[in-house]
Amino acid sequence: MAQALPVAYLNGSFVPIESAQISPLDRGFLFGDAVYEVIPVYGSKPMLLDAHLRRIGKSLAALQIANPHTDDEWENIVTGLIDKNGGGDIAVYLQTSRGADSGRDHVFPAAIKPTVFGMVTVIQDPGQLPTAIKAITMPDNRWGRCDIKSTSMIANVLIRQQAKTAGASDAILLRDGFVTEGGTSSVMIVEQGVLIRRPNGPDILPGTTSELVLQLAGEVGIPCREEAISEQRLRRADEVWLTSATKNIAPVTMIDGQPVGDGSPGPVWQQLAGLFAARKPGNRNGS
Repeated sequence: MAQALPVAYLNGSFVPIESAQISPLDRGFLFGDAVYEVIPVYGSKPMLLDAHLRRIGKSLAALQIANPHTDDEWENIVTGLIDKNGGGDIAVYLQTSRGADSGRDHVFPAAIKPTVFGMVTVIQDPGQLPTAIKAITMPDNRWGRCDIKSTSMIANVLIRQQAKTAGASDAILLRDGFVTEGGTSSVMIVEQGVLIRRPNGPDILPGTTSELVLQLAGEVGIPCREEAISEQRLRRADEVWLTSATKNIAPVTMIDGQPVGDGSPGPVWQQLAGLFAARKPGNRNGS
């Protein structure tokens, strides 16, 4: 028997992904005039769904795209994609563009309906996630509104490709001598037992995973601060982590060929990685 095609969501219908079609005049295709979210799912249950829906709402508002769905409707789309694709440990991708116009004009068209697309991708088995990764540093040459989770991601594509070519998992981006974030992740460091994250602002994407990490750290008494991280502090840090919906908390043990700390995952990561795993849906302490 032929294997069933993955099921996608497009504008109100669940369809085999190969049957999902949009107009070539869709502004997401022509301009990258769209936003997206990636929601991790463990044991068929989405993790941090409320936080992801809040962020997609903020991104839509920043692009002046009317949110096409209520939170309950978004949740039904997410659960529908999970159920129709067999559940398990997956990631749900949601994308909303401004919609399809009758031509190509940079100015926002009047009265077009947003295009809403969703699909699932395989997420790496939590037990197989790397416990030590390499990173390189690169100049942050992206646009100035990285707080919007836009699909206009060619800079990030080039960053990730350069990191892969260098044998690294990701790049840590630097602007004016300070860390912004990773190519596809947030950056956190540990200095003398203190967990530090750059404050949110227009130059970084607010991280749903890093927010949970700060919460977990506070619950067990690990001191946390939000402040600028210079390149010098990054290179002197005892621990460096990259966090994201699919990376979880990934300890960086090598930056630009030089070890971080003693070159192995540190004790603060060991503690918080265990707490994070316990908080995943499907675990006894998960939510």
